[in-house]
Amino acid sequence: MVSDSQGNLIGYSVDMLTLIQKQLEKELGKKIQLKLVGVTPAERIPKIINRQVDIICDASSFTWERDKKVDFSINYGVTGTQILIKKDSNLGSAESLINKRVSVLAGTTNEQAIKQIQPQAKLVYFKTRAEGFAALEQGKIDAFASDSILLEGWLQTAKNQDSFAIAPPRPYSREGIACMVPENNSKFLDSVNYSLVKFMQGFVNDNPKYVAIFDRWFGSQGVVFLNRDLRDLAVETMQLMIEFHEDIPQKDL
Repeated sequence: MVSDSQGNLIGYSVDMLTLIQKQLEKELGKKIQLKLVGVTPAERIPKIINRQVDIICDASSFTWERDKKVDFSINYGVTGTQILIKKDSNLGSAESLINKRVSVLAGTTNEQAIKQIQPQAKLVYFKTRAEGFAALEQGKIDAFASDSILLEGWLQTAKNQDSFAIAPPRPYSREGIACMVPENNSKFLDSVNYSLVKFMQGFVNDNPKYVAIFDRWFGSQGVVFLNRDLRDLAVETMQLMIEFHEDIPQKDL
């Protein structure tokens, strides 16, 4: 989720929220206001618990600890943890991160992944991804760990993208992307899941409406171009989710 030139929040997750909004309107027979609120990774769960937000669909990955506090939707995407490094850096393997300054956002699965693959890495904490990117540019850290797709997005839009690289070739971890909602609201979660399965089924079956949503962000002319491996992984994840659920009637797509 990012902001456009007018400061409006946009992104793949915003499009998912819009689909959920439309599904709720259809089920309830009335208009539903979608109020977008920007939150940092550290704010996500506290704001859901305190009911300051009703749902978050922003590259959130399931963990057992998080599941004690919030409920998760089905996965509608997949990502992993990689690091952004300077082009001339040889970092990438777990061994190469020993005593290296690796930036992470506190409370993220990226932090957990780096701790697991290399406990001797020197973690440097920032509140936002923008701070992490800036610190790497300024040489204050050796690497910035984040979700593969988010790193690709930054790299493809950076003015000096030739100065950086993403490593290693295969992510340290593989994680599903889901929405988070307050606990114990099964009807709301049912609507969220139905909306996400509807999108994935439509996309996999080449429904132009849903293909356009995906390609707007990840197609060849999209904001973040996914290479063949990442795109195949995304489609594979969607197909698995669809297979685990009853088909949605064509009239509802």
